[in-house]
Amino acid sequence: MSTAQMARLAYSRPEAPARTARGVEYDLLARITQKLSQSDQQRSEDYVVFAAALQDNLRLWATFAADVADNDNGLPRKLRAQLFNLYRFIDQHSLKVLEEGGSIAVLIDINTAVMRGLRGDGGRG
Repeated sequence: MSTAQMARLAYSRPEAPARTARGVEYDLLARITQKLSQSDQQRSEDYVVFAAALQDNLRLWATFAADVADNDNGLPRKLRAQLFNLYRFIDQHSLKVLEEGGSIAVLIDINTAVMRGLRGDGGRG
């Protein structure tokens, strides 16, 4: 290694610490929940952005559902079933919102409750 490379290495930014899967899931839910909330406030002005936020939320939950459906998933069987059922509800409710103009409050509530669980304070309101 040349002196210049050693100097660059010594003064370069250290790598970001490794993130846990729970931390990544929390961050994704937080971003999507914020996007849902913001797009809902401007639903009538920019319906495309609102529909995209719903789709992003559904896509994330579909990923969660596929993960908990895997037999190698380490979560307890009952929790896996509950999370899969949440995905099914979110799928159905998202379609209802798009077709009938319903509220997304329950979707935001579900995401927020799961975020609390990921953070470790699922029992607190």
